[in-house]
Amino acid sequence: MKRTYLNLFTVAALAGAASMLPSCSDKEGCTDSSAVNFDSEADTDNGSCLYDAAVKSGSLTADETWTNDRIYFLEGKVVVPDGVTLTIEAGTIIKGKEGQETLASALVVARGGKLIAVGTADMPIIFTSELDNIALGEKVGTNLTRTDNEKWGGVAILGRAPISAEFGDTEANLEGIPVGDGFGQYGGSNAADNSGTLAYVSIRHGGVSIGEGNELNALTLGGVGSGTSISNIEIYATLDDGIECFGGTVSISKALVYFQGDDGIDLDQNYSGTISEFAVIHGDGIGTDEGLEIDGPEGTTNTTGMFTLTNGICKSVGTTEGSAGDFKSKAQGTVSNVTFDYSSIAGGKKVKFRASYNADCTNKSDAFSYLFTTPAKLVFNACNYVGVSVYENADPAVCVAENAANQLLAAALLDGTGVGGSVNISTLFASWTAAGVRGEL
Repeated sequence: MKRTYLNLFTVAALAGAASMLPSCSDKEGCTDSSAVNFDSEADTDNGSCLYDAAVKSGSLTADETWTNDRIYFLEGKVVVPDGVTLTIEAGTIIKGKEGQETLASALVVARGGKLIAVGTADMPIIFTSELDNIALGEKVGTNLTRTDNEKWGGVAILGRAPISAEFGDTEANLEGIPVGDGFGQYGGSNAADNSGTLAYVSIRHGGVSIGEGNELNALTLGGVGSGTSISNIEIYATLDDGIECFGGTVSISKALVYFQGDDGIDLDQNYSGTISEFAVIHGDGIGTDEGLEIDGPEGTTNTTGMFTLTNGICKSVGTTEGSAGDFKSKAQGTVSNVTFDYSSIAGGKKVKFRASYNADCTNKSDAFSYLFTTPAKLVFNACNYVGVSVYENADPAVCVAENAANQLLAAALLDGTGVGGSVNISTLFASWTAAGVRGEL
């Protein structure tokens, strides 16, 4: 029998090669004992640790950071109180639990609190319902659609910037939150108030009732100041308004409101910030109302502020519901380069202007008359729409002839064949929003 022998050189070479191979005991895995997939036999952590869900309720008592390695659940109102900062990491998923009225889930940032929620296009921060089967690392789930709303509440941010409330009040309390709770107040005198930063945040499937005839908006901003930064926001499938601003001076850029049940963007109490590069898309018989619903001051204080809406589009998809825009209650500001595209509806949808009349049908101060003040308090520049409609602040209308005459006046003044908006919905929203990822834009 032939035998093979290894000389000393060969043995040494093999021994050296073996020493370069990983040992059987050098195992990679999750070495954090607090993780649900902790591996007691792992020697080296490979970043695979996963953590259980965290349920949040009530008021935070100190600064917190919510991390993207677990899913957070909101149970009832979760409040960020005065002096506390909540930081949410990019890629974090937050799910609101079901519940109506006093049991409705919502994140409320009270006056003096701060929310730092900065996502990215690759890792957006997602607020959604507990019914949504979206998992860690995903941008969308598979079981809820663009018509699934009223599954939880929404996000409300309250600040100390000026508002114009009824009876000359400079402060107010958010509807649906009892005054005695202490965290629903908003308004003040600090126009530059800072409530934090939101970027690449998607809010989905919300708008649950918090009181009779009162639903939470997806994103409510009450008296939020210009020191706050809000950009790259998606509202997807909400029961009530997409974004509603009660006064305040905060500016919002790159906002998509997709399939809202009420108004896309609703401005109240003399909001005086700027909303730019925005899109409101109606659809599918969910009770949608206005693309834009714009009101001015409610009271006698803080009446000089002017809103700006620039480079936007309001359009309908697969529905005859909804109107282009309703400018009423002393709406004052500038609308520039906005397209109201309702070409999918026969005859389109007109932009509406409310008129208030004296007993003799002479026009009083309201949105319509603000088109003709010197200087004009309500200005349209380079917008594109199919026509205008002037209507009366009364039911039923009394000054019918005056409404018809004023409609001709407004049509002559406001040329709706301008260039409109140049906002590129696909470029801004396709890669990270629910509507974009699902190919619905």
